[in-house]
Order: sequence, then C-alpha cells, then structure tokens
Amino acid sequence: MEKGNFVDHIRIFCRSGKGGAGSVHLERNKFDAMAGPDGGNGGRGGHIKLRGNSQLWTLLHMRYYKNVLAKDGENGYKNNSTGHDGADIVLEVPLGTIAKDSETGEVEVEILHDGQEVIWIKGGRGGLGNANFATPTNQTPDYAQPGEMGHEGIKILELKILADVGLVGFPNAGKSTLLSVVSAAKPKIADYAFTTLTPNLGIVPYRDNKSFCMADLPGIIEGAAEGKGIGHRFLRHIERNSVLLFLIPADSDDHAKEFDILYSELDQYNPELLNKTMIIAISKCEMLDQELKDAIAETLPKDIPHVFFSALANQGIVELKDVLWQALNPATT
Repeated sequence: MEKGNFVDHIRIFCRSGKGGAGSVHLERNKFDAMAGPDGGNGGRGGHIKLRGNSQLWTLLHMRYYKNVLAKDGENGYKNNSTGHDGADIVLEVPLGTIAKDSETGEVEVEILHDGQEVIWIKGGRGGLGNANFATPTNQTPDYAQPGEMGHEGIKILELKILADVGLVGFPNAGKSTLLSVVSAAKPKIADYAFTTLTPNLGIVPYRDNKSFCMADLPGIIEGAAEGKGIGHRFLRHIERNSVLLFLIPADSDDHAKEFDILYSELDQYNPELLNKTMIIAISKCEMLDQELKDAIAETLPKDIPHVFFSALANQGIVELKDVLWQALNPATT
C-alpha cells in the first residue's frame, strides 16, 4: 500500500444487507374474527453504492476502511406493513475508479462521471408476507418467505487516472518540469531518476479560456511491463489518457531507440494503448541548433508528429500546446 497521500489501490471486505423476513399474521378485529392473513413484506437489505466525485483525486480517504457493512432490512409487520429497507452505504470515489472482485478479477463497476451513482453490491430482497400466498383454497397460509442474504466478499477499488494528455518517458526526461511550466501543478523536481513516484495532474490553460488536463506519470524503464522499476503499477494510468506525449530529452544517446523501448513497453503491457494518439516531444532543446534538430527529426518515426521544446528556456511551449490541442480536438482544427 502506498504510504504517501496518493493511494490508487484499496482492498476491502464488503457485505450488503440481508433482506427482512415476511410476516406471518392473521388479522383479528371485533367486526371479523377471521379477517384473513395480513402479514407484510420484509424490507430489502441495504445496497453498497459508488458515487463519482470530481473533487477527489485519490482513494486516500478510504485507506482505513476495513469492512463496509450495509444494514439489514426490517421484517414485515401485521396490517400488510412492509419493513423498512436497510440503509444504503454510498462510497464517494474519484473519477476513473474501477471496482473489481478480488477472486475473479472481474470489473463490476466503473465510475467516469461526476455525480454518477451506481449500485455496486445489491442488498438481499425482502421476503413476502403470508398475505401474498392466500388463495381460494388456502385462505389462511401460515408461512412467509425469509429475506434473501446479502452479498459479501473481498473487493478491490482501483484508480486509473483520467487525463487528456499523459506524459510518457524515461525517468528524468523532464516530464515534471514541463507540467510545472504549463500548469499550476508543483510536482517534485530534482536531477535524479524516479523523482516522480506518484502521478501528478495539472490543468493546462489554452487560448480563449480553454484548457485540458495533463498527467505526469512515473518514469518507465525497460522491463517495466514485467514489473521492473516501479513496474506496471502506474502503467495502468496511461490507459485513461486520450493522447500520449512521449518525452525524450535532447541529450539522449539514441532518440529513436528510446522511443522504441517506451513503445515496446506499452505494447507488452496492453497492445490497445498503441491505438491512442501519440506525439513525440524532444525536451531540453535549448542545447540544440536547427541542424541538430533536423538530424534528430530524421531518426524519428515519420507517422508520429514531433515537436521540440524547452521548459527551462520557455521555447516551443506555445507550439507544443497547439499540437496537443489539435490532437485532442481534431474535429475543430
């Protein structure tokens, strides 16, 4: 479990409420000593629900949830009175959260929108009272249904960050520096590998009061898809980014090889990631003249657009934003 403030994986025990039992009761009053059955139905057990909250960015607030137990429904009453439903439990989660069963790995719920509320684990149905079983040949049934049991099990909540642009690159490629320049985000920046250990999000302002969301993801190394380095723990966050911006520093020994390694790691982790829009950005270009830029451009894939920029010297930032905006909004360009 992550010990910092960014928590993207929670394992909890959940149990929805048991349905209340139906009532067995025969009405008696001064006007009719044999008025018949009037046992009411039991209330349903409480559901466990998930609700999307755009103000949450992590599952930290759920870190200390050990057991999530919904209330049982009440039993039915006489006079055809239905028991109260068990109180539901609503868990607020950040957008991009998926809920899975720990045994099967099956994705049960996916939360993508603010205010989206989904019944994750249904409560048991309440049993029918004996009034429901009266027939012309059995006018005084002396039985009713028990309530259904709730559902229980160990569940997993997993966060996959929702962002328009995901920064992909080796450690110390300049991803955090770029995010700090184009947005108000303040990620940790230092001259050593793996400065970023958790994803950072920033809102990038654009022309005419428009904006888009950018995610600075922990650096990928060769073998990440097999668990090396930080491994595939944070590779899953790339799945929710519309555009992948590959950052390769200008002082790299082999720009094309570095891109090929990053591309290969994504392919091994999830080949569907290769269907996303990709852009190559050569960072730290303040050390390059036009001749060197042209030489580097010749080695890059021809079918993927590229741009040169320097976050420190504030060169090419506007052009980079334009390229990203066009990639995110192709219909408006």
